[in-house]
Amino acid sequence: MMKTFLSKMFITKDKIQIEFCQNNLDRFLTEQTIAEYGKLLATPRIQHKEYECLSECKLCKETAYAKVNGRIMRGKDSLDLLHQLQEVLK
Repeated sequence: MMKTFLSKMFITKDKIQIEFCQNNLDRFLTEQTIAEYGKLLATPRIQHKEYECLSECKLCKETAYAKVNGRIMRGKDSLDLLHQLQEVLK
């Protein structure tokens, strides 16, 4: 009974898998946002991986994006995408 009580009290949140396209990062990531992305990606709940290409070429040319748990998340720019990724953590 105590184990159930404690597990309900300290609910652990699932890990978040984020995939980035290197071409998209090169296109949209700015020097101002690099440090902020670094902080986000250092969060223990986040697992991330960069790929040379995620085969989303049309989207890649238009906007900053990432795949979060297999679903595409896009932002107007890298800062907007960063804010959306931070919201996923909450």
